[in-house]
Amino acid sequence: MRRLISRAEEEKKKRRNQILVGVVLIFVMFFSVIGYSLGNFQTSGTAIVNYNGFKFTQESNLWKVNVGSFQFSFKYNPNQVGKISSTLNLLSNYQDKPLYFSSENSEAESEIYNNLFVQNKIVQRAQPACLSGEKCSGNYPIKTCDDNFIIIKEGNSSNVRQDKNCVFIEGKTEDLVSLSDSFLFKITGIQ
Repeated sequence: MRRLISRAEEEKKKRRNQILVGVVLIFVMFFSVIGYSLGNFQTSGTAIVNYNGFKFTQESNLWKVNVGSFQFSFKYNPNQVGKISSTLNLLSNYQDKPLYFSSENSEAESEIYNNLFVQNKIVQRAQPACLSGEKCSGNYPIKTCDDNFIIIKEGNSSNVRQDKNCVFIEGKTEDLVSLSDSFLFKITGIQ
């Protein structure tokens, strides 16, 4: 037989159970949010690389880093590419000036184009061009090394060098993107 209880006792018990369930739900929701936040921040598979005082964070298969007021995105981080020994003009040399390209590798060109023009608007504009004295396919303007000009070529040896305002990035097809990243690391002062 069930014990007889008054209505007041029944209401009191019901209210206590509702408060207890409410407190448990608040506790679960609060710690779920905290756990999710910390889990995303630390263990979401995001890799972080510190290099020369710069913090590289991997997001969507790209390494992102802030340099001054600019944010750059790279396929490789500085630990994955070689250092460039030649002297190159710094980023300020490109600022608010046109940039011309001649490239045999669209992915390497895109790495530079996206960082200097699309993402950061560092250069005034970027467009294909032909280097004076070189054979060129297409109806592009003829430019010299007095202009900011980046020439990306396939070759047997890896090399990044500067002649006046022309930068020559040469290497095997599979190395051209990493060489382009090395070029960007050098001109931004990361390497």
